[in-house]
Formats: sequence, structure tokens, C-alpha cells
Amino acid sequence: MRELPLVSIVTPSFNQVDYLEETMLSVLEQDYPRIEYIVIDGGSTDGSVEIIRKYSHRLAYWVSEKDRGQTDAVNKGYAVARGSILGWLNSDDTYKPGAISAAVDYLVSHPQIGLVYGDLDFIDDDGRIVGKFPAAQTNHKRLRRGYVHIPQPAAFFRAEHWKQVGPLDPSFYFAMDYDLWVRLAAVTEFKYLPGNTWANFRLHSDAKTIAADDRCWPEMLRVHYRDGGKKIAPITLKYQLRRLVAPLINWKRRRMFEK
Repeated sequence: MRELPLVSIVTPSFNQVDYLEETMLSVLEQDYPRIEYIVIDGGSTDGSVEIIRKYSHRLAYWVSEKDRGQTDAVNKGYAVARGSILGWLNSDDTYKPGAISAAVDYLVSHPQIGLVYGDLDFIDDDGRIVGKFPAAQTNHKRLRRGYVHIPQPAAFFRAEHWKQVGPLDPSFYFAMDYDLWVRLAAVTEFKYLPGNTWANFRLHSDAKTIAADDRCWPEMLRVHYRDGGKKIAPITLKYQLRRLVAPLINWKRRRMFEK
């Protein structure tokens, strides 16, 4: 019988004691038998290290030391990862049961696919579902036009392609995943599996995503111009439209926490 591929999951974390244990358990309690779990903590002082130590016997690797932020932490994790399939899960997000098994099954049976992704639920501080990420099939051309539609926690990709295009650019704070998707899509095919909800993305008052637009879209435009994009293009027009509707988007997000 062919050996199941090793899956490496990296969790970057810094002072997320309120959510870290739930995140870690969502990985450790997956039903897939070959997971290499790596936790990279940025030198937390809020009790996170005690939680990591609690589960250290089930981790492949962990460290707690000052770093340059989330992007740097993910890079550090993948630098020691040995798996042929990779994913990363931020320390306030969680996997749904069976997510990794489903992703591996698809990648094993479709060797031409380099990245597979499913659906994602938005949850609040208490884990209640408050919305759904607008996932959709995309590719390199559409990504370059600003149609991302890939929920990062619900995406899994092959290490061979990461080695081709990685690491993450540490100068990005918000759009490091978009930058990676663009680079991966240039060398491999992506597949979206609708109806497969694989992760939860936590929206809470101090999460950086709540106020992300002002910094995320300019970072996406950096990718656009870096790769030879023009000033008048679908992604630049989409950015201007997004700026117009940003107050409505932020109002809707705030309403989630008032319910």
C-alpha cells in the first residue's frame, strides 16, 4: 500500500492565549494520521507558551522567540517542515473536522493540481458562525485582476511548488497570501471544491482583518505593478470601487459583533 503523504501545518502566533488552544486542538484532533504540526510563537507574554508546552509532546517543532511578525513566522515554520503538502493556520482560526483528510484525498487523486481549497466560515469571539467567505474558482489570470476568492486557512498546497516560489515576502503585512497565490498560480493549477467547508476564520475586534482594506489593497497593487501590471487595469479599478464601499463593509463587520 502506498504511504500517505506527510502534511506539515504551521501555526504562527503572538499573544493569542484566548484562542490558541482551540486552534491547536483543531489540528491535533484531525483524523488524518500523518500530520507534522509546527508552532512558531513570536515571544508571547500572555500565557501562550504554557499552552504550547502543554501539547509539546504532540508537536514536531515549536519555538517562542522574537520574530518579524506573521510572515516571518510562517517562513520559519516551512523552513523546518518535511511534509509534501503544506498549510498554515493562524492562532485564532480553526480547522473543521476532516479538513486535512479531504484535502489530501483530492491532491493524491489529482496529481496535476498544486493547490486545493474549500469553503470557510467566519466566526466571532465565541465561535458562532457569522458569515461565509466568498470562495470561488480562480487562476493566475483572475488573480492578477484582483479576483482572489481563496480562503487562506482552507487552502493546502504542494511543498514542491513552495520550494519553487517561496518564501513569503516579509515586507507584506496583509497580502502575503495573495502574493503567494499569484506566484503559485504561475507554476501550477488551483482547484476549488465548493461545498467542502474546511476552516473557520475568526473575526474579532482586535483582528487585523477588520481594518485590512487600507493596507491590504495597496499591497496587492504592489504585486500587480511588480509583475508588469498597468495603472489602468481591472485590479486598480476594483481597488477604487472597494474604497468607495469600504464604509459599508466595515459597518457590516461591526454589526457582527453587536448581535
